[in-house]
Amino acid sequence: MDKVKFVAPDKKEAAEFFCLEQTQINNQNYLLVTEDEDGDSDAYILKEISSEGEDTVYEMVEEDAELEAIGKIFSELIEDVDFEF
Repeated sequence: MDKVKFVAPDKKEAAEFFCLEQTQINNQNYLLVTEDEDGDSDAYILKEISSEGEDTVYEMVEEDAELEAIGKIFSELIEDVDFEF
């Protein structure tokens, strides 16, 4: 499982997440990430908002309709995981 590092624009410290899955819908890239590699953990859906060279900017999906729609796609891609919205 790939580990990705994120740095919030307003903070200097980095947060590390494990990337469970990625998908592209309507030319929009999404990542499903979690803080823990194994076991039950909160998961987050991130949406790519820009990419320049090696730097890619993601933001958490917060809109309920988009979160539920993308969450359903990830639940189909990862069959052995239960999602709660």
